[in-house]
Amino acid sequence: MSHKTEHEADKTAPAAEAIPPVDFDSPQLTWKAVGTGMVLGATLSICNVYTGLKIGWGLNMSITGILLAYVLWRVLSQATNGRIRMMNKLENNINQAACSAAGAISSAGLVSAIPALTLLRDITLPWWQLTLWLSTVCLVGIAVAMGLRRQMIIRDKLPFPGGIACAETLKEIYNTGAEAVRRVTVLLIGAVVASAFKIANILKWTKASDFGLTLNGSAAAKYTFTLDPTLLMMAVGGLVGLRSCAWLLTGSILAYGVIAPWLVNGGMAALDKASATVANANRPEAEHLVPYAEWLLWPGVTLMVVASLVSFSFSMPSILRSFRHSGGDQEKVDTGEVSRKWFFTSMIVALVLCVILQAWFFGIAWWAAVAAVLLSFALAIVASRVSGETNVTPVGAMGKVTQLMFAVLMPKNAAANLMSASITAGAASQCADLMHDLKCGYLLGAVARKQVVGQICGSVAGAVVGSAFYLILIPDPKTMLLTPEWPAPAVAMWKAVAEVFERGLDSLPKGATEAMLYAAIAGVIFPILEKLLPKKFRPFVPGCASIGLAFVISATNSISMFIGACIAAGITKMFPKWSERFLVTVCAGIVAGESLTGAGDAVRLVIAAAMKQPAP
Repeated sequence: MSHKTEHEADKTAPAAEAIPPVDFDSPQLTWKAVGTGMVLGATLSICNVYTGLKIGWGLNMSITGILLAYVLWRVLSQATNGRIRMMNKLENNINQAACSAAGAISSAGLVSAIPALTLLRDITLPWWQLTLWLSTVCLVGIAVAMGLRRQMIIRDKLPFPGGIACAETLKEIYNTGAEAVRRVTVLLIGAVVASAFKIANILKWTKASDFGLTLNGSAAAKYTFTLDPTLLMMAVGGLVGLRSCAWLLTGSILAYGVIAPWLVNGGMAALDKASATVANANRPEAEHLVPYAEWLLWPGVTLMVVASLVSFSFSMPSILRSFRHSGGDQEKVDTGEVSRKWFFTSMIVALVLCVILQAWFFGIAWWAAVAAVLLSFALAIVASRVSGETNVTPVGAMGKVTQLMFAVLMPKNAAANLMSASITAGAASQCADLMHDLKCGYLLGAVARKQVVGQICGSVAGAVVGSAFYLILIPDPKTMLLTPEWPAPAVAMWKAVAEVFERGLDSLPKGATEAMLYAAIAGVIFPILEKLLPKKFRPFVPGCASIGLAFVISATNSISMFIGACIAAGITKMFPKWSERFLVTVCAGIVAGESLTGAGDAVRLVIAAAMKQPAP
């Protein structure tokens, strides 16, 4: 039996260009590469803290980091007549790994578990503790990703679209300097347009609308069927792709157009929090209703988790084989992979550090702390597979699984429930993010273990700056969050789930247990069908990752993402050459422009409040 090399095995790379062998000679892990990524990523982490508190989402900043770094070092090199060396392609790959790791720091709890804990228990960590906690949580996910590269990228050939986009961007801009300038110009145009839309939204010239439509006797907006005038989620849809967004829209229609009205009509859930408060006034606590969005969370999470675990189970034999010593000369060949020793050492270090900090900061028992980390290891794998298929990482959904587990292990302990789940969320985010980066490096011939170092450095930089920005942006979470200005949907969801579990598993919403069972059955059947059916029928098998995600996010976001994906697909069909060069770039520019504008406005409001002057 012949054995193909890891590069020959990949079928997702562009056919026009063969994947290069691993390059051990070119500079990669340099101070220039790591430092640039840390600085840019720390700055861009502000965007994700802002968007996370606004819409509950975090966004990948890799493309933005690549282009900004390229232009920065090109300008410096030209200004010094070449005395300052340009950053090469593989150095920029390290830069984007560090940049994306720093940008993803918000998912480690800054926009979910940490403010939810403040709202429930009035616990606020000082900056140094927050930085240490976030850095450690990120290390858990990075350690897991070290062991997944060969299986998910080389053997399973998962697309990891963000990684492919980064690789193609790096190839093009280093093939011609003029191309990089054009791409940055497109990036800036996208940023300016998105910023203008955001400013109009800030000035209340525009707002989300349901166009007067009704659903189940109420305004469609009550079921989150609205069109958001901002461009951010449309740009995300353009990056994700039409197939995933079509299943996302399908899941949204099922969740919010069919199931939610049925729940409300049947008295199993309330239309919104205000309706729930009124309905619960005369009900015993055991029969309290929850808003339908909280009910839908459970089958959505179950579908994603079960489907991902079933899909991953198909790969278990080869994963186990990859950790065995094969003997002979093959062990002496350096492929740039992280060694088994490094992988297992990292897992142990992450486990020990995370257990110590859980006990020190939050008083969580050591056995429960160990359970939280081990569960997070497993769920990071699930999140990476979902992200590899859809380009969306279900960070919050994975956290809910841990919250459910800790409702059994440590009932009525909000700190344990929230902070153990924040480990899962942060680990899922960093693990998936590193897998996209490793996909990019694989297509470029980068040394994988050097990318891991860049990822660790970036996560620390993001923790340092992201923590500081959060504390400055939201000095008083109790009065500032869960308001029209700072809706913080992730915080609201995490807080609500923790409150439910403080009352025990019996307080799960009525009918949610049965819905979770049906979702689990679907999560087993559809991945098996996708595995067994002929290739031509597989696109018609429901995408469990996308449908499950649609139950967790609002219909507004799903609609915007679908519209963005349709626009991107149309542009690609009409202008294929332009789209190949600039579509990802313009989407990245829109994301960066709206996020930075929103963050700047937030800082303005904080300063105005501190000065006790009304904001203009």
